[in-house]
Amino acid sequence: MSRNRLTRRQMCQLLASGPTAATWLAGGALGEAGAAEKGAEGDGPRLLCGVASVDITPEHEARIEGAGVKRFAQRVLDPLHAKAIVFSDGRKKVCFVSVDVIIITKQCADRIRQAAKDMGFDPAAVMVHATQTHAAPSLGAFHLDPDFPLRPASAEWLRSRDERFEEQAIPRTVEAIRKADADLQPATVTHGRAIEGRVAFNRRAVTVDGSGVFMPPRQWPQPLGPVRMSHLEGPIDPEVAALVVRGEDGRVRSLLLHHTCHPVCTMARGVISADWPGAWCRAMEPIAGSQCLPVVVNGCCGNINPWDPFDPNHKDDHERIGKTLAETTANLLRAKGHLHSAGPPIVDYCSQTLEWPFRRIDPERMAEARAWLRRHPEVQWADKQQTRIDGRWFRAAMLVCVELQRQREKQFRYEIQAFRIGNVAIVGWPGEPFVEGQLAIKQASPAQRTIVAHCVNQYVGYIPTRRAFEYPEGRRGHEVNTSTWSKLPPDALDQIVTETTTVLRRVMG
Repeated sequence: MSRNRLTRRQMCQLLASGPTAATWLAGGALGEAGAAEKGAEGDGPRLLCGVASVDITPEHEARIEGAGVKRFAQRVLDPLHAKAIVFSDGRKKVCFVSVDVIIITKQCADRIRQAAKDMGFDPAAVMVHATQTHAAPSLGAFHLDPDFPLRPASAEWLRSRDERFEEQAIPRTVEAIRKADADLQPATVTHGRAIEGRVAFNRRAVTVDGSGVFMPPRQWPQPLGPVRMSHLEGPIDPEVAALVVRGEDGRVRSLLLHHTCHPVCTMARGVISADWPGAWCRAMEPIAGSQCLPVVVNGCCGNINPWDPFDPNHKDDHERIGKTLAETTANLLRAKGHLHSAGPPIVDYCSQTLEWPFRRIDPERMAEARAWLRRHPEVQWADKQQTRIDGRWFRAAMLVCVELQRQREKQFRYEIQAFRIGNVAIVGWPGEPFVEGQLAIKQASPAQRTIVAHCVNQYVGYIPTRRAFEYPEGRRGHEVNTSTWSKLPPDALDQIVTETTTVLRRVMG
């Protein structure tokens, strides 16, 4: 067995043993990686990096997203954070902000980016990323259009907005950026990747007759399994990537950690939780030390879930996922020859805005939706307690909301961002693109390492592959059927990949 690989027993001991183990690993195997990096960098110019974390856990009974289900958190399972990491080469600086919320709208992201402008940042150099934990509030309203006449007033929660949380979380996110900017220190950066295929799964199953897709249930249907399923429609991205930031003393100051999976393990528990991204960060402390700030970059998980469709004994466990990813990360950090210098201390950024028409809605379907809402102008409930919205009413309302947005905005504007940190690229894509787009851009990118963040800067909804539209309307899966969470044209993802490739070539030089 290679001496550089942690056995599962060693990993369990490490996670349980606290600061002593952290000192051993940070000063031993991680120290070797730091020495190798210093040798590669030499005595030339170096990057500056600053990091900060601010607690944004709601201080009130916050609503957590339920897609038409009224849910409020009864307790805090684990805290939410806004984490900022700033890179500078003395000429330009960029800021990546990871926020433990389900969604962030353009209005809220703009407030954060404009506040960062007062600190000397170009707003295009600030990327605000929602980790998309489904056990947290949103920043901004995103389900029903603000112009949609919602009745009664008591159903206002359907817009998915928590203004009290916004007024708490946005200033604290800005505070994280300010602290990280003030924390700029000389740093060296390495990067590497490993493979972990045990925690994320494609969530779109093709039916036996090939006529549509569905999401396999969390629990294995006994005794034969999900017999409706022929196969899973697409791939996953099993990459675990790490950007390792060290201070002048060689100690790890921050880890930018990347994996791709919907954070939905704690969704239905009535709790506040950062889900597996938070669990991954906590599991890294005994490995990298308490001085290290882990920052998670969740990738394009529009069609990726943590529910294993082939495990009859599957149970949701965000802590297990966090520890599994931490084990894989620890093995990467200890493995000789797998951490590579980020190269020249160059920081740059580029932003490109695309415009599309909204997806065409069949006139007959729109007429049916409007007729239904005329007959039922008030919210229709699926239960006597008025905690669940009638599905037909909700679908009609969302279809009309897409049309309201189209009439108001005409074209949908979509911002692509790319940061350069030496020979590493960080790409920011709004919305929930299918993972196929992420895999394509990683292969096309001129950077040595490309990390993709989804759900940045604005709410878009799902961005499926063109192939997903080949099924009949109504059998394409909820990610594709037209609604406020799926409204872009079928070729949007292809165009995003094409334009991002151009942006990357421009920013990487």
